[in-house]
Amino acid sequence: MSRDMLAAIGEETASTTSFMRVMNERAVFQQIRLLGPVSRPQLANVTGLSKPTISLALANLERTGLVKHVGHRTGGAGRAALLYEMRPDAGWAIGIDIGRAWVRGALANLAGDVVLRRNERSQSRDARRLVAQIGEIVSALGAGVGLTSDAIVYTVIGSPGVADPASGAMQLAANLSGWSGAAVLGALRARLGPSFAIENDVNLAALGEQAHGLGKGISNFVFVSVGTGIGMGIVIDGQLYRGTRGAAGEIGFLPLQETETPTEATARRRGPLESVASADAVVAVARRLGLAGRLSAKQVFDSAREGNEAALTAVRLEAEHLARAVAALVAVLDPGLVVLGGGIGRNGDLLIGPMERTLRNLLSLPPPPIAISALGDDAVVLGALAIALTKAREQVFARAMGG
Repeated sequence: MSRDMLAAIGEETASTTSFMRVMNERAVFQQIRLLGPVSRPQLANVTGLSKPTISLALANLERTGLVKHVGHRTGGAGRAALLYEMRPDAGWAIGIDIGRAWVRGALANLAGDVVLRRNERSQSRDARRLVAQIGEIVSALGAGVGLTSDAIVYTVIGSPGVADPASGAMQLAANLSGWSGAAVLGALRARLGPSFAIENDVNLAALGEQAHGLGKGISNFVFVSVGTGIGMGIVIDGQLYRGTRGAAGEIGFLPLQETETPTEATARRRGPLESVASADAVVAVARRLGLAGRLSAKQVFDSAREGNEAALTAVRLEAEHLARAVAALVAVLDPGLVVLGGGIGRNGDLLIGPMERTLRNLLSLPPPPIAISALGDDAVVLGALAIALTKAREQVFARAMGG
């Protein structure tokens, strides 16, 4: 065998060995994140790796600053086992929720602990000012715990509408002035750098609910957000379903009965369902039914709780609109749970009863349970952090491994 052949075999063997080492370290790092603080014997048990391989992986992960030992397990016979956990300060992630009224942000360390929050009135009437506001919030969150901008590994922004993967343009974001088109993503990239993503806000709410709320452990469920706009996040077999163009769940565009159809221009911009069932529509219906004065959707629901007949009728009509939308999605998706969120959706004490009665009249099978999100205003931010932390951990590990 020639020297060249021997050298080639040696290089291939070294490459395979290096690949296996990184795979082993990734598996150990993942289990430490899930189980930590955790001992070497526990890691060997859950990964199936030998104890010498575990020891080597831990040594490399500790050397690169990804994990640390945090004491010993006590109470058992024999030598106390060293315990390891992820270094929380090895990286940081930010989640942002953009709404028409508020922009909410949160900073989390690599272990997923939320260490700082910031909420501000939204500059939603001017896209350029809104982009600047997002950048200022990201900077303020980092500075609030003494971080430089380089320490923020990944940021995820939850926004109405969808970012079209083909054109790179924001679409279906009628509730944020000037937010549609390609310029928005370019302006955000110039402000935040390349390590960010923009996701549909209701999709993120579904992920937040899956990680921290009523969707935990449920393979198939939907999150229906009703407020300034209307949208739905879909989880199928435990995975978020986005559709071909990222527009799955845009139920504001569901068609309605002919007697409910809004003007053509409004329907094209906001969608037929959103035009008659969003917060603005609830107020408009209440006014037509006789409620006077300056009104908000919250005031309509509060008046309904006080027994006002006009408000009760407006709320009943809202519940019927939402029930017809849920009936359509049940026929297609057959979810195990419908979670309601958003400023309107959280009024479950007034909505769920009439929704269930309407659904029983529309469906041949019993409707799925309907419940109010347990996360409130945190759903989108927590979903954004779930994605941002996954990306941040991947990037931190790749950097540590020299990738």
